Amino acid sequence: MADSEGLAAISMRRLATEIGAGTMSLYRYVSGKDDVIELMIDAVVADYIPPDLVLSGDWRADLRGLADRVRKVMLRHPWIAPLSGTRQQPSPNRVRMLDTALRMVDGLGLSFNEMLTVIGTVFAYVNGFVESELAEAEALRRTGLDLMEWMALQGPYLQSVVASGRYPMVARMLTEGGQDYVDVGDRFAYGLERLLDGIAARLPQAGD
Repeated sequence: MADSEGLAAISMRRLATEIGAGTMSLYRYVSGKDDVIELMIDAVVADYIPPDLVLSGDWRADLRGLADRVRKVMLRHPWIAPLSGTRQQPSPNRVRMLDTALRMVDGLGLSFNEMLTVIGTVFAYVNGFVESELAEAEALRRTGLDLMEWMALQGPYLQSVVASGRYPMVARMLTEGGQDYVDVGDRFAYGLERLLDGIAARLPQAGD
């Protein structure tokens, strides 16, 4: 329900109808909608770390793989992205995910606070990128225009921007191909690599 209709569609009555149970019978297992959503989040988080995952020992490769998986899972379950930065109760799959992520960056000379910051920064990048992808998908649904079609409609105004001479960098971007289509997956990968470069540059060096 949430994947196709959003969290607003979730209610105890609707859930009971979907599974063919009485509404009151659900309260023997959960206290209400908030508990249901916590269980939903935990079920989704399970896909971040496959049960058969073996760490490579290369922190960059492991974090890259985690980021790629999280992005794909979030796109399959768009309701989870806005909840990713909120307080969430400890749960089996969240604890397993955190333990695995900590092992990815263990041995780099970082304190636990620094390790958590590295992991949180990667998740923040993924979450922000996914939010923009979901916003674009919603704009496409609402207007029927993809990004390049929408940009084409902005042509007359953008031409006036170039002609005005007031915004030289924007003019260069527009005339030198700055609006050429770039695959969204390539953009995600490029930004992620630059983020990992920044983390690598701040790692303690031997002898520090």
